[in-house]
Amino acid sequence: MLRLRRNFHFSRHFLLLKPFSTAAPPPPLHLPLSHPTYIVWGSNTSVGKTLVSAGLASSFLLSDSPSHFLFLKPIQTGFPSDSDSRFVFHKLSSLYRRRHARLSLLASDHVLNASLPVLNTVSGCGDGSELAMCELGRYEEQRLVGEESGLGSRLICKTMYAWKEAVSPHLAAERESGVVDDALVIQSLQSCLNSGLGVSGESEGAETRAMCLVETAGGVASPGPSGSLQCDLYRPFRLPCLLVGDGRLGGISGTISAYETLKLRGYDVAAIIFADNGLENEVVLSSHLRDRVPILVLPPIPVDITDDLMDWFDNSQKVFDSLKEIMLSAYSKRLNGLREMPKKAKNIFWWPFTQHKLVPDEAVTVIDSRCGENFTVFKDQGHEFMTQQFDACASWWTQGPDAALQTELASDMGYAAARFGHVMFPENVYEPALECAELLLAGVGKDWASRVYFSDNGSTAIEIALKMAFRKFSIDHGILDSQECNAEAQRTELMVLALNGSYHGDTLGAMEAQAPSCYTGFLQQPWYSGRGVFLDPPTVYMHGGKWYLSLPVGLQPETLRLENAFFNSRDEVFDEKRDGSDLAEIYSAYLSQQLSYSSKSKSLLGALIMEPVIQGAGGMHMVDPLFQRVLVKECQDKKIPVIFDEVFTGFWRLGTETAAELLHCVPDIACFAKLMTGGIIPLSATLASNSVFESFIGDSKLAALLHGHSYSAHALGCTAAAKSIKWFKNPQTNLNINSEGTSLREVLLKYLSVGIHLFYQRLQLWDENLVYEISSHPAVKRVVALGTLFALELQADGSNAG
Repeated sequence: MLRLRRNFHFSRHFLLLKPFSTAAPPPPLHLPLSHPTYIVWGSNTSVGKTLVSAGLASSFLLSDSPSHFLFLKPIQTGFPSDSDSRFVFHKLSSLYRRRHARLSLLASDHVLNASLPVLNTVSGCGDGSELAMCELGRYEEQRLVGEESGLGSRLICKTMYAWKEAVSPHLAAERESGVVDDALVIQSLQSCLNSGLGVSGESEGAETRAMCLVETAGGVASPGPSGSLQCDLYRPFRLPCLLVGDGRLGGISGTISAYETLKLRGYDVAAIIFADNGLENEVVLSSHLRDRVPILVLPPIPVDITDDLMDWFDNSQKVFDSLKEIMLSAYSKRLNGLREMPKKAKNIFWWPFTQHKLVPDEAVTVIDSRCGENFTVFKDQGHEFMTQQFDACASWWTQGPDAALQTELASDMGYAAARFGHVMFPENVYEPALECAELLLAGVGKDWASRVYFSDNGSTAIEIALKMAFRKFSIDHGILDSQECNAEAQRTELMVLALNGSYHGDTLGAMEAQAPSCYTGFLQQPWYSGRGVFLDPPTVYMHGGKWYLSLPVGLQPETLRLENAFFNSRDEVFDEKRDGSDLAEIYSAYLSQQLSYSSKSKSLLGALIMEPVIQGAGGMHMVDPLFQRVLVKECQDKKIPVIFDEVFTGFWRLGTETAAELLHCVPDIACFAKLMTGGIIPLSATLASNSVFESFIGDSKLAALLHGHSYSAHALGCTAAAKSIKWFKNPQTNLNINSEGTSLREVLLKYLSVGIHLFYQRLQLWDENLVYEISSHPAVKRVVALGTLFALELQADGSNAG
């Protein structure tokens, strides 16, 4: 009687056909952490990924504890003659009967979507349809009854997309008119991961275990149905990995290459497993990987195609049991680490710009990874999960790459690290530094700069610029004669001309060049003296759909023509025709007066320093471009060197490669950082005109610019900068740039997915109608929108103002 119960089972088969439909772009990923989920990669095709998946499923399910196991095959070619989900389904059923499992098992196999050739093969009714893909809805189920009644285990196998031809997915999809967009694959996979087990994390109970495997197609870098490499296609999930290596001749190279490809894209590999082919590949792999990842070896796989593999699975059971424990342990370690990170961070870190007393544990954002514009963050809201969070502060204004550039930067920087390591810069030249410098002079420094001085961050770039400007001023005004520092020169005090609301960095010298603020007060910088003359600038903002000019108290004429008070469009704000307006004359007279007052003091204005167009950390204020243009002219007429602080505004932040293009004037010195490397690694550059450089040429080394950093022009940073600069200016990689590569524009991207057009808008630039609507909202005081920048200030009173 017991034997009959064990062997009793029933099967059900369903086939559901309906038109294939598409949905809107996927919402942010939401992945539960109530159970371990792994992605199975192969170092090549035909290395036994599905055998490993079936072996893991048997180890997990054929035990004395109720378990749920989800096997997902997102992409399947060669269907229906080849189906990995069906293989797992049938092998588990056979192993269940062979091992006389104690608990009941409900096993099912689903095929969700398929191409028309597949549809015609399995149903004979696919000819003549215009559909590219169909929801197949094929379903098979078996219930296997064990010795014990009641709660049992469950195996769920799913094939998400299937094509008939047994070739690479991109080729099968193209030949069968069944191309599926990456976004749709990701959306479908997320849906299966969230609902595929049929139970939620809360309802599983302590006694019901669960595990999920996502098995890829082919090798790590095999293309998906759209042509994207699968290691890139699945990257938004960043699921922990199981790599099925190759024990055959040549398998060492292929396995190492696959492992390094995954690591280069930020994946974690929990274990490597492969079948023994008598070549002892595991010895070399263990030596090379140096215990960074466990390596397990399976018995040789029978070559006889009639072998049902039951004996092989029995002989492999201990290996699969060990692999299962490794995966469960890695999952537990990862989850515990995520849980402990907020408290550890609060006990160890000293965060910048943070009052730690005001930060509760739950306010700490636990970032697991980033992919393009999104972080993947850990959340615990009654149940634990991973979700995507848009990087709204853009990594403190540095994030530029999309997911594709992020991968290429990682690859190029890895190459630079392997090729150069680190090179000290003085009197040396190497390709990354030279290429980066040439690109800077041909781009942001075009037609005015002749030299590039590399340093490590924006604040030090500013201090270098001040040294350059003061030397140039001293030479031009006879303070230094033939590079000699006489007694008169030593008594000279040089100051800067700058704007209130400016911000140039947190190092001590940079802080001296900016107006008093909360950053420079005694609590923060007791040495601060503010060595400058700081002017209140006129600003421009949008309210109620119009752009308005706001003049400071000291710069308000008795009569101001109406055409100067507001603008109908942002283009009018930057129009050079304004140079002939009455307001330009007012600005010129005011600035001439200010410079005249300053020249009568004991301190000399040795440099003008300003953020062109937009003051960033000072409050995202747009300074009237006409005012800054007149200011630059007044200073250059008086031989006061002009410094543009483009650490924030440079490299397309404001829609052009440099903000100087918007002002229609050039500086003598300019500083760049942040987006220069795509924001992925610190590097800065101070560009200077030839006349500035000549101020440091002399017969003595003492006349040289005695400033430097151990990591000046480091190879990784210069490589990242060169890649980013070229990427941003190339219309083939940066879809928001015009065909001339000179300015950004808003683009509506069109995605063709299985015959259906999907549209969505990339928020690289800001839609004019949207900006207009926000500026007209009663709760909004002002709006500034330019290029990739959008800032708004809410109406507020009292302590909340500003």
